[in-house]
Amino acid sequence: MTFHIVTIFPEFFTGPFNHGVIAKAQAAGKLEIRIHDLRHWTRDRHRTVDDRPFGGGEGMLLKPQPLFKAVEAILPERTSKQKVILLSAQGMPFRQRMARQFSELEDLLLICGRYEGVDERVAQHLVDDEVSIGDFVLSGGELAAALIIDSVARLLPDVLGNEDSSRNESFTEDNEGLLDCPQYTRPAEFRGWKVPGVLLGGNHEEIKRWRQAASREKTERLRPDLLGGRQIRKA
Repeated sequence: MTFHIVTIFPEFFTGPFNHGVIAKAQAAGKLEIRIHDLRHWTRDRHRTVDDRPFGGGEGMLLKPQPLFKAVEAILPERTSKQKVILLSAQGMPFRQRMARQFSELEDLLLICGRYEGVDERVAQHLVDDEVSIGDFVLSGGELAAALIIDSVARLLPDVLGNEDSSRNESFTEDNEGLLDCPQYTRPAEFRGWKVPGVLLGGNHEEIKRWRQAASREKTERLRPDLLGGRQIRKA
């Protein structure tokens, strides 16, 4: 899979993808990340990518011309296996289900917004979707792009050492969309706090039931919004 990032700050991505799972996956040829400088598609000597909004208002907007030229050059004949996403505080929330859908693509192109936003014609006529990583405002879409790529990349085949790792996590369908259960490691007792005895007993069926119940309890306590009115089934 190939990830494309359109940005006015290509140097931003020097660090985030040079470590951990993403770096190993790139080295092994499991994925490719291409950084595109939006200013490459400008024609004036100042390489202008922004302008004032019509009707007045604070700040500047990214102009439509460079963005259309960039996307049309990078993906000249878009197919159903390619998507163009505008990263925007106004977009639909990014969720694990969306990450899994993105992981089935051949190309994912992420446009990093900046300033006060992007000309609305980009959202209406160029991109497939607007996506937000949360109900807050960032200075630009670069951080959001890095987060989305990390989330999607770990779902690709052979990127993680254990494929079950991505199926048994928080928010996955295998986990009923709930939070992952609490996890413990050695020592079995630390400062008087003990690991639940069921995890030490070796009965896999009992451990499975405990994990399911603990997952539901943790979701009810920390993220009741994920339950959507569902009743918690007691073990």
